[in-house]
Amino acid sequence: MTTGSRFCPRCGSALPGVPPVGCTHCGYRLYVNARPTATVIILRDDEFLAIRRAIEPKLGQWELPGGFCDGWELPSDAAVREAREELGVTVDLGPFVGMYVGSYEFQDEILPVLDCFWLATIRAGEIELNRAESSAYRYLPFLDPPPMAFATMDRALIAARKFV
Repeated sequence: MTTGSRFCPRCGSALPGVPPVGCTHCGYRLYVNARPTATVIILRDDEFLAIRRAIEPKLGQWELPGGFCDGWELPSDAAVREAREELGVTVDLGPFVGMYVGSYEFQDEILPVLDCFWLATIRAGEIELNRAESSAYRYLPFLDPPPMAFATMDRALIAARKFV
């Protein structure tokens, strides 16, 4: 579901407005719901692991390892999967830090997201980046981090301080 849908996905009729809206032809209701994401915050002493984005949006900016949940995937499972896909490691999730509503630019639209964050530790493996998504990794200062690619990540890093 896109934020600017103009036609009903069920019958193809023109919609009277943008979602949330009901199709006047078949009655189908369209909503724009936040897409869930799952992200890990991996700490080492007084630093956290950040990766540099190799793709748009926010190409070249630092972010935390994570991504979108697949359909019907639990966010905690997605966090573990994303760490494996992006870092090549197996992580154990620690405390749930929080969830924050944010936005994500995709295919020329601003989509609502619900970003979920966990503290995590690397259980197995050595970091090997997925170069299709990330160009570098670095441990950055936990108490004085640079701005992250997405504002929800900045908020989660601040909230994570209560757990350490």
